[in-house]
Amino acid sequence: MEGYALHRRDRVAATGPMDGANQTQVTEFVFLGFSRVLQGQAFLFLAFLAIYLITLLGNCLILTLIVLDPQLHSPMYFFLGHLSFLDMCYSSVTLPKILVNFVRQQETISYRECMAQMFFLMICAGTECALLTVMAFDRYVAICKPLHYTRIMSKKVRVPLATACWLWGILDSAIHTFLATDVSFCGANQIHHIFCDVPPLLKIACSDTYVNEIMLHLASIFVGLIPFLLVLISYVYILLAILRIHSNTGRRKAFSTCTSHLVVVIIYFGMAILNYNRPSAGYSLEVDTLISTLYSIVTPMLNPLIYSLRNQDVRGALRRALGHQKKDCVSPQSL
Repeated sequence: MEGYALHRRDRVAATGPMDGANQTQVTEFVFLGFSRVLQGQAFLFLAFLAIYLITLLGNCLILTLIVLDPQLHSPMYFFLGHLSFLDMCYSSVTLPKILVNFVRQQETISYRECMAQMFFLMICAGTECALLTVMAFDRYVAICKPLHYTRIMSKKVRVPLATACWLWGILDSAIHTFLATDVSFCGANQIHHIFCDVPPLLKIACSDTYVNEIMLHLASIFVGLIPFLLVLISYVYILLAILRIHSNTGRRKAFSTCTSHLVVVIIYFGMAILNYNRPSAGYSLEVDTLISTLYSIVTPMLNPLIYSLRNQDVRGALRRALGHQKKDCVSPQSL
């Protein structure tokens, strides 16, 4: 694939007088995330294509195993199935457009496509924060209240919890998208990013974005910080419960049931903090692009690898699906 020149066409449509002055409203945005990459577009295309395929295949495999294997029909894997589906959606919001732009040799997106991409991206982000919190609560119940695990995490509880996670993400996204559609973009259409997200869009807005910024700060607290603190609190109780186990084997087994989820939490929330809370100054465009790529593109690919490589039950289900192992007995506490 030949190197391409960044198209900086400003397609604008007259919108009439605004605040007493003749202004124009952009109908197309230009991504600058890869604008300094003059060579190696073919390599980037193949790399992002490989990441997308691995993400889809890995998460689809886990989702299929959870649906088909009766031994994975437990609360933990019920939530893991939602996480796998969510990660496939996460990647599908951003990567196809990036790949198409590489093929078309121009980093552009229409206004409506940008708003739609932002809407679905924020649904995925908000839902994943809530879902990881619920999964931490599931681990807390399994380790700290094993005798009541089946009753507390019954189908009547886990289905509403998963539904609430999705509704929470949709509500958060709807608020930000509604406010973003009320923002004016007057001529400046170059986004210092690789996909449409709220912070980079607000930077090029020509109207007042005070309300948008307030909602971003509130979202960082209620959608990001509070769920992260709840996860930490859950794991503090889990750690205390594990330390009270006298047997080294039992302590190691109890901790192993949480390691996969804990690794996913650290990676996801760590990347989210870097992506949304880094200072406006001191970061280059290349660093911004790298952080955004790790947060929204690489993380969904890592989740199925983490759960399949570190989780004995998932590996066992895969071997059973391939006919290499007899069914194992799996207790609810080990799921």
